[in-house]
Amino acid sequence: MTSIRLDTDLADEAVRVLGVKSRTEAIHVALKEVVALKRFKELMTKNAGKLRFAAADE
Repeated sequence: MTSIRLDTDLADEAVRVLGVKSRTEAIHVALKEVVALKRFKELMTKNAGKLRFAAADE
């Protein structure tokens, strides 16, 4: 367990926006989203113009 200082208003808004039940769950979901977005951006930068998507050929 880790203790952090948290903007409770922001955490409560995240709970509402993400549709989760707790602040802890909201933080976990938000962290997963941030990591996924960062990885996606890095992938797109690394492969700019080299990726093809199956739906693009239809």
